[in-house]
Amino acid sequence: MGSATGVDAMTGAAGDVAELEQYRTELTGYCYRMLGSAFEAEDAVQDTMVRAWRSFEKFEGRSSVRSWLYRIATNVCLDALNAGNRRARPMDLTAPVPVAKAQLNSRPEVTWLEPVPDGRVLPTVADPAEAAVAKETVRLAFVAALQHLPPKQRAVLILREVLAWRASEVAELLGTSVASVNSALQRARATLAESEPAATDTADPLDEEQKKLLDRYVAAFEGYDMAALTALLHEDATLSMPPYDLWLRGHDDIVGWMLGVGEVCRGSRLVPVVANGTPAFAHYHPDPEGGFSPWALMVIEIADGKVSGITSFLDVQRWFPLFDLPERLEASPEG
Repeated sequence: MGSATGVDAMTGAAGDVAELEQYRTELTGYCYRMLGSAFEAEDAVQDTMVRAWRSFEKFEGRSSVRSWLYRIATNVCLDALNAGNRRARPMDLTAPVPVAKAQLNSRPEVTWLEPVPDGRVLPTVADPAEAAVAKETVRLAFVAALQHLPPKQRAVLILREVLAWRASEVAELLGTSVASVNSALQRARATLAESEPAATDTADPLDEEQKKLLDRYVAAFEGYDMAALTALLHEDATLSMPPYDLWLRGHDDIVGWMLGVGEVCRGSRLVPVVANGTPAFAHYHPDPEGGFSPWALMVIEIADGKVSGITSFLDVQRWFPLFDLPERLEASPEG
């Protein structure tokens, strides 16, 4: 008898876990928008799942399991945000530097905004419009803009504008009034309007023109053809390389950098991936011992048929495993 009870308990526990697990990806997307870090988002969701599983028997069902999980996740994120600094991109901290004065200064004390693989934060949805909004709202520029909001305003804006919750649902989740939620949303919108993230094209599906643009970008970068690269960049395109605070604006300065300090990237290889709803590349550098070794995760922003931003995340020990990328590339037979 005891054995059967034990089996029932295990079956029930497995059912509880399965019911919670179906929300993991969307919760990770929510926590990523809140925290700006792929790793912190996954930690927050794991904490949420453990708390929920431990108290599942006490869950009274007054709200849906999904709403209950979001309440727990919101509290976990708010606790984390109250304890630390907002995440930033180089352009949030300094002005662009002319290439003639460019220096690589690492800022280890800065908490940098992090990239994330789409598959970790974007659940599969049937509605193309809903999928487009989801991709738009994990873009680096959008998540960076969210970091300017106080934590509770950030939660309200994401729940209302990104996840399309009703004001009454958000009020219940936050334990506040509808009027308070509407007021927070208004203030959040006003703050975002002051630092409006530039519109960029999202990936998947890429149209033919975008595919051709990226193919030409790879050919220009791998061939180190700066004339071809210049033709693909907006005049005011940006290049940044966290954890360095340097960032450059304008295709002349970007090309000047690549022909100067960046000359070490000549002969590199790019492998396509997708990050933050936009095209990205794993950048492998020529290795003196042969083949190619990881150099950067390069997130590309496209607008109006040209590349408008390149963010090269250099901490490859963190990013390449997260994106399931190979540790190195072998040289092709033809070199």
